[in-house]
Amino acid sequence: MALLRPGSAPDAELLIEAGGYFMRPPLMCDFKAWSELREDSRAFLKPWEPLWPSDDLSKSGFRRRLRRYSKDRKEGRSLTFLLFRSRRQDILGGLTLSNIRRGVSQSATLGYWMGERHAGKGHMSAAVAMILPFCFNVLNLHRIEAACIPVNTPSIRLLEKAGFRREGYARNYLLINGTWQDHLLFACLAEDHAALSGKITPSVEGMLKEFL
Repeated sequence: MALLRPGSAPDAELLIEAGGYFMRPPLMCDFKAWSELREDSRAFLKPWEPLWPSDDLSKSGFRRRLRRYSKDRKEGRSLTFLLFRSRRQDILGGLTLSNIRRGVSQSATLGYWMGERHAGKGHMSAAVAMILPFCFNVLNLHRIEAACIPVNTPSIRLLEKAGFRREGYARNYLLINGTWQDHLLFACLAEDHAALSGKITPSVEGMLKEFL
C-alpha cells in the first residue's frame, strides 16, 4: 500500500473493519470524545504511559498530534488508529504501529491504550487480532514487536493470546510515568500468525478523505 512509501499522499484514510469493530486514523472531529475518554482514564493510564504534556488534552495539542501523525504516515514511519465499535461509533481506545522499518527488517512496533470504562471486556484483544492481518497481509511486514512492563499482567495475557512470543527482558527500556522502566519484549512473526487458527480477517479499505 502506497501510504507507507515516502513521498506518498498523506491524506488517504485507512479503514480496518471486522467483528463489530473498526479502526481509522484520528480526525479533528474526534477531539471531544478522545479528550473526555483520556481525561476520565488519566489515573488508569498513567502507570503505563509516558508523562503527558501539560496541554495534552487541549484542542491545540490534539491538532499538533494530527499534524505529527500525518507527517509520520507520509514518511512511512508510523500509523496511528482509534478503535470504535461499529454500531455505536464511540471511541474505545487506540493503537499505533511505530518504528516501521523496511529493507531487510520489514518490522514495526505495536502500542495500544484502552479507556478505563472499556477495559477488561475483550475490545483490545479483538483490535490486535484485526491489526495483525493488516500488518502481514497489507503492509507486508514480517515482524511485529511489542513491549510491556513486567507487572502489566493484562497486557502480557493479551499479547500471548494474540500469538506473540516472549523474547527477552530489557532493563530501563522506556521512560514511563517519569521513571525508566524494565520491559518484557514480545514479537509475532508472519509465520506465527499464519499458524493461528480462527483468526479474524479484516476488511481493509483505502478511502481518500482530507484530514480535518
